[in-house]
Amino acid sequence: MTRRTAVLTAGVVLLVLFGLLGTTLPVPYVAQVPGPTFNTLGDIDGEPIIRIVGREPNEVQGNLNLTTVGVSRGGLSLVQAVRGWFDDEVSVVPEEAVYPPDQTEEDTRRANRQAFLTSEQAAQSVALGHLGYPVKVVVQGFAEDSPSEGALEEGDALEAIDGRPTPDTEALDEVLSSIPGGTEITVSYTRLGEPGTATVTTKRAEDRQGSLLGITILEQPSAPFDVDIQVEDVGGPSAGLMLALGILDLVGDDDLTGGAVIAGSGTISMDGEVGPIGGIALKMVAAAEIDAELFLVPAGNCAEALAADDPGFPLAKVATLEDALEALADFGAGRTPETC
Repeated sequence: MTRRTAVLTAGVVLLVLFGLLGTTLPVPYVAQVPGPTFNTLGDIDGEPIIRIVGREPNEVQGNLNLTTVGVSRGGLSLVQAVRGWFDDEVSVVPEEAVYPPDQTEEDTRRANRQAFLTSEQAAQSVALGHLGYPVKVVVQGFAEDSPSEGALEEGDALEAIDGRPTPDTEALDEVLSSIPGGTEITVSYTRLGEPGTATVTTKRAEDRQGSLLGITILEQPSAPFDVDIQVEDVGGPSAGLMLALGILDLVGDDDLTGGAVIAGSGTISMDGEVGPIGGIALKMVAAAEIDAELFLVPAGNCAEALAADDPGFPLAKVATLEDALEALADFGAGRTPETC
């Protein structure tokens, strides 16, 4: 074998070896891709995403789609990572950016799910507050062995204890602090707009003087109906804006879509501010796949959205819930919303 032949042979062997290693050698990166979209005015497997209990929801048309990002499970190979870097519909990011090294994948999923549930709560509060419903102390859940379970229900607005008004958590704490544990009390509440009373024997507070009802509560707008949101297998807070808009379309006075397909993303705070989210370019791709006619972009994501490929629909810039409602009104009237 000549020296030249030996070098060529060795080169081919190395190339084959590197090729094989590239398809199997894991790298600490994951791929993000456009995820599914969900019409907040629609349903999943026949179950409404936003269910209204206690009144008939508005008859609505069109779409208000929340958009998501999918994440590959397990690390990528070197070849997969390189391919992803050259694919406009894939975002290759360090694994630790999605799965923090001090958490298991299950911990991360649990935290993301809790963030989604918190966004549901914020969306409901902001939407009902926008419609002018008064803020009250509302039951959110029950502690283990709660004396109130069976007497009260989630969603009940607490009005008074033994005739003493409880308009806020401070007043409720003051009343309960003055009642010895084990006392039978009368709780006045409003449930789906109707007044009622319940008899509860309180538990003794272990860390302070007074009684406990064994409930978790939140000060939030209380309406004469309940809003129940059901979207499984979605995590993170970025659905807040679209959930708030879905609630407003179903129980408010205005038709927000005019039959159009609207998509978007953005967190929502209790005061109605819309915050930036991750994966905006991928979410725009997902919106294009459902033929969206308008995309609501958090103001903090505008630069990133403009750097992406033209999606073929306007990008409405929104910093607050009011901005989003104004953008929808402009679009429905044939005007150009404020864009990124």
